[in-house]
Amino acid sequence: MPPKRFDAAFVLRLSLAQLISWGSVFYLFSLLIEPLERDLGLNRAQVSLAFSLGLLAEGLMAYPVGRWIDRGHERAVMTAGSVLAGACLLLHSVVTSLAGLYAVWLGLGAAMAAVLYSPAFALLTRRFPHDFRRAIITLTFLGGLASTVFIPLNAGLMSAFGWRSALLVLALLHLLVCAPLHWFTLLGAPASMWPTAGKEASRVAGVQPLLRSAPFLLIGVFTVLMMSVTVAIPAHMVSLLRENGLPELWVIALPAAIGVVQVAGRLLLYFFEQHADLHVVNRLVPLLIPLGVLALLLAPMTGTWQVVVVGLFVLIYGLGNGMLTIVKGTAIAQYVNREHVATLNGALGVPLALARAAAPLLLGLMWSPQAGYSHGLWLLLVLSVLGVGALVLAQRRRLATSGSTWQDG
Repeated sequence: MPPKRFDAAFVLRLSLAQLISWGSVFYLFSLLIEPLERDLGLNRAQVSLAFSLGLLAEGLMAYPVGRWIDRGHERAVMTAGSVLAGACLLLHSVVTSLAGLYAVWLGLGAAMAAVLYSPAFALLTRRFPHDFRRAIITLTFLGGLASTVFIPLNAGLMSAFGWRSALLVLALLHLLVCAPLHWFTLLGAPASMWPTAGKEASRVAGVQPLLRSAPFLLIGVFTVLMMSVTVAIPAHMVSLLRENGLPELWVIALPAAIGVVQVAGRLLLYFFEQHADLHVVNRLVPLLIPLGVLALLLAPMTGTWQVVVVGLFVLIYGLGNGMLTIVKGTAIAQYVNREHVATLNGALGVPLALARAAAPLLLGLMWSPQAGYSHGLWLLLVLSVLGVGALVLAQRRRLATSGSTWQDG
């Protein structure tokens, strides 16, 4: 059967589920930090560990989820993930202990592994093998608005009804909207690419050299470091802005604006990347992340210009993070291999899990009443610069080993 043509309606339905999933789980946590500290009597490090455990569970589940996607089980995986997310949010609304908090975030982490960008990118690569980058960029248009829509929505629900009742509303969105969307949208998955039992050994033998190749290892370093930075900042964004003395209106509005800027960055990529060297674009986009972190570090020193400098951070970081999602989501396919993209991405699950789990916790541990988040932000700046360097090396190694056909994967 020939590959399917790009289907905008299919991608739009999948994008709506992404919007809800990102907004009601990933972007929820920064608003929960202070209520959890207050109502459960916890400190910043204890609360930060909950989100880190969720990211750890997400990463550990990445490899089995990737294998299930490669085997053609995308419909069951993503539907079950939405049901699990809804159930965990329901349980979160009645949590009263530290152990209960950690348990629900472990469950939410497993749900994120099944419903966020990684499985969605993998299934789009399988369904539209000749147009996967366009499909992925399109998916992230709506998904990129998650912070813009849900940070104010979550804050409003918590203000009006309390954080426990707000979680009930978010749980219903997963159970009544996301789960049906996944169940009915993901009909007709492509035939499984998984080999028969007799060919399993040859398939594993084919993947093993890729896992040991320099391009894969360097892309892994790039992905791990950049993901650590872009996970740590949103988890603490609201508290970070509050400690800098910004009015509450800006504390909510500025993080929400990042979503709009992310989508603007993806629109630029969508319409103009065909006029530029794709690999030059892939090198330049990640540079915006360290530049954004640097602006955030300079903000406390700028006095009355602080809101302007934080706004500059929102612009630079938002554009960079929006386009970086595409670079990370397509790097394995472009620089390593397309046939086994879900499995290769899943193989990064454990290092990604450890790094993403450590980043928000480490930022919380490095926080102090005297220095605030400044020490942690300097660390994130260094990590993001190292990540950019790893991507550049991966491109050069791929070019050196594959010659003029290197971009075809």
